[in-house]
Order: sequence, then C-alpha cells, then structure tokens
Amino acid sequence: MNIEEYIPTIGLEVHAELKTHTKMFCSSCNTMEDVAPNTHICPICMGHPGTLPTINKKAVESVLRVGLALNASLATYTEFDRKNYFYPDIPKGYQISQYAYPLVTGGNLNGVAITRVHLEEDTARSLHDQGEGSIVDYNRAGVPLMELVTEPVIHDAKTAGNFARELQLLLRTLGVSDAQMERGQMRVEANISVSKGDKLGTKVEVKNLNSFRSVEGAIEFEISRQIEALESGEVLVQETRGWDEQKQKTFSQRKKESSHDYRYFPDPDLPKLKIDIIESFNISRLSEIMPELPSNKRIKYENLGLTRNNSTAIVSNIEASTFFDKVIEISEGEEVKLAANYLISDIFGLLIAKQDLDLGNASVSGFIALIKLLQKGTITSRVAKDLLFEVLFEQKDPLQVVTERGLVQKDSSELTDIVESILNQNPAVVAEYKLGKESAIQFLIGQGMKITKGSANPESLKKLFAERMN
Repeated sequence: MNIEEYIPTIGLEVHAELKTHTKMFCSSCNTMEDVAPNTHICPICMGHPGTLPTINKKAVESVLRVGLALNASLATYTEFDRKNYFYPDIPKGYQISQYAYPLVTGGNLNGVAITRVHLEEDTARSLHDQGEGSIVDYNRAGVPLMELVTEPVIHDAKTAGNFARELQLLLRTLGVSDAQMERGQMRVEANISVSKGDKLGTKVEVKNLNSFRSVEGAIEFEISRQIEALESGEVLVQETRGWDEQKQKTFSQRKKESSHDYRYFPDPDLPKLKIDIIESFNISRLSEIMPELPSNKRIKYENLGLTRNNSTAIVSNIEASTFFDKVIEISEGEEVKLAANYLISDIFGLLIAKQDLDLGNASVSGFIALIKLLQKGTITSRVAKDLLFEVLFEQKDPLQVVTERGLVQKDSSELTDIVESILNQNPAVVAEYKLGKESAIQFLIGQGMKITKGSANPESLKKLFAERMN
C-alpha cells in the first residue's frame, strides 16, 4: 500500500457558544456553570405552543465581529430558517438556524479559507450514562451558537488542529466566547475524504470532537481507515461517525443527511434583518471596538526582536499578552526581550504552580525595575528569579529588597574569602576535581551560590574555584 498516492481533503465545521447574558431567542439566562438541570428554561426555549422568539442583538453583533476579524464579507441582509429534524434534545422539533443568508461569507484564518459563518441556537444535552435510560438537560437549549465552516482545503491533521487552536484564541481575544472545549463551548466536526488520481473520495463526517488532540487523532485515524478500505476494495459510504477517545478510533453512527433532508424554510416568527441599516452593526462602529488581533500581535512582538516561538507563546495566553503589552509601554530594546524570556520561562511557571495568581494584578513597573537591575549587573539571574513572586504579586520594591538583604551581585574580590572557606570545608571534592572529575566543581559553585543567596555570579565562582584548585 502506497499511502503517498492518496490525497486527504479535510473541511472543518466549528460550533462555538457565544458569551451573551441571555439565550438566542428568549430571556432565559445563558450560563451553564453550577446550575441545576432544567432551571434556565422558559416556554420559548422549550417550544411551547403560542410562544414567539425574539432575536438576541448581542449574538448577531458577535458573529459580525468575528467576520470582521476574518476579513470576510458581512451580510447586508439576513434571515433565520427552520432546520427540521426530530431528536429528544430539540424541544421544538426543529432548530432555528441560517441557511441561504449567513451573516458572514468568505474570509481566512491561519491560511485556511472560510466558506461561511452563521448563527443558530444550540440543542439541549442528552445524558446516556446516568443509570437506566437517558435524560435530557434543557438548560443549553436555545444558547446562541456560532457555526464556522471552512473550505475543504486542509490536507493534514496538524493543520486542522492548528486552525482550531487559532480560532479558539481569536474568539477569546474578541471576547465573544470562552470556547472551552472541555465544557462543550466549542466543538469541532471534521469532514474527511481521501482521493487517488482524478477519482474523488467519499466524504465522512466525524462529529463532536471536544479537544485539539481528538481533532488530530480522529483525522489521522480516519485517513488511515479510508485508505485501507479503498486498498482492500471496500466501497466507502457517506456517513456520520463518532470518536472513541479511549480506543482512539472512529465508529459509525448514522448515514449522513443532505441539506434537503432538513426541509429548510424561513422562520415565519422572526423578522428579516437588514443589517446595513442597523446603526450598531455599522462596519465603522464594529471596527472601533475591535481589539488587536493575535496575528497582528505576533508581528508586533517579532518586530521588537522576539523569536517566533516566544511571540506565539505570549500571544496564545491572553492574560500574558495583556501584561506584556503594558511591559512594552514602559521598556525598550533589550529590556523587552529579557522581559519576554522571564515571562515565558519563569512567570508562566509561577502561574502554573499557584493557580490563584492573577497576572492582571501583577506589578508591571516592579517587573521592569527588576529587569533593569538584572541588565545592569546589579543582581544575578538567580536573584531575579527568586524575587519575581514578591516583586510581581506582593508589590515589593526590587531595589529596596536587594539592598536590605545584601543581594547585590558580588565582584571577584568579595568572593575570594568565600571560595577559600568552601575549599577548606570540602577537601574530598577538591581531591576528586584534581583527579580529573571536572563535574565536581559544580558542587562547589552550588555551595557558593547558597552562601551568597544567589548574589554571586556563577561564572566568577567557577573561575575562582578553578584558579585555586589548579
């Protein structure tokens, strides 16, 4: 089997729950956290007869802002449609969505062309592991849901995963969705086919992938499965498949529906929207409230001298990126690059170790003052690392702390007596070094750093120890 003869083609459909106060077509609260099942519901989102939906203006604005960020075309006219199908998590027997007139068409993200972005309502949650039978929680029914569809221009799992990561970052940067995949706030569906020569492949959809690892794993498995099936003479069918995380394989769920199966027609209870005459949807106004996009921030950071990896690491963490932007405002040149290194290598570590820390409350001025002391050689890197928590989160003055604790970097003349004392206390280590075990000097340097509380330059200590022992 020659895998290289086959060309995988992948298109993604991404659903993201929007961050609004109320649901898409009613006034029920839009929050799922720490809420008892079936409490944030009302006659409208439960589909009771005689009720009338109303359009959530904030949700429409959120999708238009996404379209603007994608450099896409925004609709001047739109309408909502009924997508008819039966399932227990659809209380009305249909889902209100958009078919012929999406809010956004075209655009590009991370090098992947976008087909459309439209707005609909989410379904309820069906739970099948709560004992006998299944139960349904309708809290999620009616939550504003953005659906983004890409062109089928992706050809490998890694590109698909990176696209989903960039989209999540974009949604969070815009503030339109928290897009937490583990909470179901962002779900990815992958349409996958493989072709050989001029023969087009049969498209298979893998539904509800709720992690980037699952997105990449499902695509890789499905490509291999389809190639093996074709090589053995099997005829692939267009179907919907699920992803088994434990077995790391897809499984058949049902035959794939076509758009005509849903019998779309305009919802008669909702008004048509002429987007271009609604003042709050004006492109100029939307542009004014747009934050700096991740792609632009990467370029800005790289122009300041940061590496591509460091720029990506900072941009990928919105809290860190906001903090670093404040750093840039009061620093320049090498200070910026040094600050970026400490942010990534040390401050990130503090945030992981202490989950309750908030970088939004950290002292930017104190951090830069610490960086300046390090750059001038007033303190060592070890001292800077040790003082980060106190300076950033306890708002302590770095110069005052360094002076009071005697942490100013010692020069060679100040280290002579310390070096002699350590050598006298460790004759066995000295003997090992003289017998050729050069790594023994690292123990001695460690002792010197301990005694000086990190205020000694390790290279100065190494040079002095080597001179004395040689």
